[in-house]
Amino acid sequence: MIEPLTHTALDGTAHGFFTRQGGVSTGLYESLNTGLGSDDARARVLENRDRVRLHLGASALATAYQTHSTVTDFIDAPQEAIKADALVTTRRGLAIGALAADCAPVLLADTQNGIIGAAHSGWRGAFDGILASVAATMRENGGTHIAAVIGPCISKKAYEVGPEFIARFESDYAEDLDLFRPSKKSAHHMFDLPSFVQRQLARVDIEAHVISACTYADEARFFSYRRTTHRNEADYGRQISAICLP
Repeated sequence: MIEPLTHTALDGTAHGFFTRQGGVSTGLYESLNTGLGSDDARARVLENRDRVRLHLGASALATAYQTHSTVTDFIDAPQEAIKADALVTTRRGLAIGALAADCAPVLLADTQNGIIGAAHSGWRGAFDGILASVAATMRENGGTHIAAVIGPCISKKAYEVGPEFIARFESDYAEDLDLFRPSKKSAHHMFDLPSFVQRQLARVDIEAHVISACTYADEARFFSYRRTTHRNEADYGRQISAICLP
């Protein structure tokens, strides 16, 4: 059964941070795998995506080919081969989504002005400016009262990073070094991704709410790239977070 997580900050939209539950995929992809880039059977992925669309009451569902970039694309219809890490639309009935399997999905809305956004924000995208990019695109197209919600992603308890990672922050985001704490492994740290994403949104004057759920720890509900890597599994599914103006 499809039971996405929702948040009152996005009231006035049809939205959901969808889990891995309620789809038709099997094995490593059980069951609501929406990632066309996975090795899952394409027909099953398309069925899963259609279930998401129907749950939102949307006429179409659009996602992009995500590359951890800072590219935001403004669209008014689904397009083939969009390379972007955030989508923005004012088209009613068009659901836009972000795929993730540890990275932070961010859904944004200004219901007063009828504009929504969906962003995929891993550490690199957040570091380089994807959140500033999606905010700017929404404002360029009429957004003035933007609410944002950060969905389930990997938590600080599960996100161990090496010395080269923290060195980047020492150089460019020294004010955010409090988001790290030493791990049990020498020269390694645990990193708070959702809090960093929240701060990056605050830096562009958007108050963001966080849904506290860890994709790594909660295997029953979420796919996780890092969990798959630690187990040496061949592939992994992707969950979707999507939003639509009804």
